[in-house]
Amino acid sequence: MNFRSERVGKLIREELSKMILREVELSALATITEVEVDKKLEGARVKVSVLPAKEEKNVIDELAKKAGYLQHLLLKKINIKPMPRIFFEIDHGFENAAKVEKLLEQDTIKAREEGDGESKE
Repeated sequence: MNFRSERVGKLIREELSKMILREVELSALATITEVEVDKKLEGARVKVSVLPAKEEKNVIDELAKKAGYLQHLLLKKINIKPMPRIFFEIDHGFENAAKVEKLLEQDTIKAREEGDGESKE
């Protein structure tokens, strides 16, 4: 990703976050975690984290329905040419990080228990 696409991604993330709060009524809490814009500024993948996770499909469907409208508002606000076409997808990064942390915690507890068992023998 080049510098321009990074800046555009950051701008889109900031403005789109505000717009979603004001313009879209969602069934769950949705947070934009990252926006990846391609080098030619033709498309932007907007990664969204949703709580509770069971509402992910509903939230993504609703955002996809409003994508054209949100893109129109972005064009007015940011005024860049070309305005990347936005696509929404679920970001499982936090969920995956929580799973890894839980596994590491279990391994640490298990190692401590095994270490305590050896010193008693």
